[in-house]
Amino acid sequence: MTFALLFHERNEDFDLRDDESRAPAYWGAWAAYMTSIQEAGIFKAGAGLLPPTTATTMRMNNGKAVLHDGPFAETKEMLGGFVLINVDTIDEALTWASRAPSLDGGSVEVRPVLPPMS
Repeated sequence: MTFALLFHERNEDFDLRDDESRAPAYWGAWAAYMTSIQEAGIFKAGAGLLPPTTATTMRMNNGKAVLHDGPFAETKEMLGGFVLINVDTIDEALTWASRAPSLDGGSVEVRPVLPPMS
């Protein structure tokens, strides 16, 4: 079964990505995590996302698309990336989620993915 792991990080976690002294540890943790997923043979797809300041949100207002700079919701955690994995059970997906670097101050949302439409 395919599960989505949605990695939510704090704004300060996004700042770590470009901090000269702390970026190597940040990226190293993610590289190790992603390598372990790939070596386990469960990786289906995934990507990291640029910071929330690069986002554009679209809403419909009276039948017209309205664009807003940045994410729509003000929250302490923002979506930093995602991975789709193939495992047999939700418990296996949760085990992989428990190893994610984003859990240090952030969170991981685990969701089953709908099967392909025929």
